[in-house]
Amino acid sequence: MKITVIGGGAWGTALAKVLHENGHPVTIWDINPKTLQEIQSGRNERYLPGVPLPSAWRVEPDFDVAVEGRECLILAIPSQGFRAVAGKLKGHRAIMVSVTKGIEFETGETMSRILCEQVQAERVAVLSGPSFAREVALGIPTMVACACENPDTARVVQGLFHRPEFRIYRSADVLGVEYGGALKNIIAIAAGVSDGLGYGDNTKAGLVTRSLSEMRRFGVACGARPETFAGLSGLGDLMLTCFSRQSRNRELGERLGRGETMEAIQASRPKLAEGYPTARSAYRLARQLSIPTPILDEVHALLYEGKEPKEAVRDLISREFKAED
Repeated sequence: MKITVIGGGAWGTALAKVLHENGHPVTIWDINPKTLQEIQSGRNERYLPGVPLPSAWRVEPDFDVAVEGRECLILAIPSQGFRAVAGKLKGHRAIMVSVTKGIEFETGETMSRILCEQVQAERVAVLSGPSFAREVALGIPTMVACACENPDTARVVQGLFHRPEFRIYRSADVLGVEYGGALKNIIAIAAGVSDGLGYGDNTKAGLVTRSLSEMRRFGVACGARPETFAGLSGLGDLMLTCFSRQSRNRELGERLGRGETMEAIQASRPKLAEGYPTARSAYRLARQLSIPTPILDEVHALLYEGKEPKEAVRDLISREFKAED
């Protein structure tokens, strides 16, 4: 199957490598010509330093040329630019796979819903789960979920990516898989704050457990199935991003917990972790739908209102008594 990966960042490049190794003709498009030149040479030092890449695949700087005649398009671009790219694909007949984790601020929409405004829903799938791009690119065993309303399309995508070291599970709950992948980034920031404050394993275990309940509540209110949040794109991804030292979202929270300001963090890192814009989008959507989200609320206050980390922890712990849900 002829495939184009839209986005030459870490995740797009890693998935392109998986597809190439499975024998598919792969084209990579990126907005940055220098990124494409480097990928063509067999490396991507900005996003996957030290990882050897194939050089037998095609890179294409012209977007229209890159997507023309392709049977499958993989969208691996930041959530903030997703709608603009999706708008260029209106009426395209390819299977489209979103691997972007986020929620659009203006509309509260997930990436699949944005795609479905342009193309048929039965040809839109999402891929999500506990998967650092570097480990996937290195061939370290990984398991993720592919969700699509059409089971036949889900099977096609499953077959495209499946390798002995990259196992794909199918799901029919597109929204659940997407909300799990988006919301866990926010929780990872909270976990990082806990680390930065020097708290222990008790704290993080309680935080992650209660966060899973909050993620499920949020997702169900938006139309997702509750059981999905116990799977790879929910609990699995949540554990990975909250406990791993590789997590950029956890790192952001840790720096906050150690006393750095958002201004200082932004100055040192031009592109912040995906949980930063997602916290703003999810907070707004939760207010619109009257969803109780105490952990999300405190993360939003840390990121956008300048709240002190210890004050946020105190306010969480001192809330009124309740039964566990």
